[in-house]
Amino acid sequence: MPTYAYACKTCGHAFDAVQSFSDPSLTECPECAGPLRKQYGSIGVTFNGSGFYRTDSRSTSSTPAAGAASGASPSSTASSTSGASAPAPAAS
Repeated sequence: MPTYAYACKTCGHAFDAVQSFSDPSLTECPECAGPLRKQYGSIGVTFNGSGFYRTDSRSTSSTPAAGAASGASPSSTASSTSGASAPAPAAS
């Protein structure tokens, strides 16, 4: 169950409450019975590493993944393919 942070608008009392997603938000301060507000902070998920590439989930037979397997760095492979221009429209 998630933990929510609350702070009283009147007295400034801050506390955490463990609540289910379906539980209603708390509205009354346990110290002074004043109105509460939910505090929102940074989330607990961090993405570390060099990044995610669109070729990560593809088979090794595709061109960018094969280049990465031969020793080319993912950033040089991604930059060489991302700068390609769109094909010209066919003449009518």
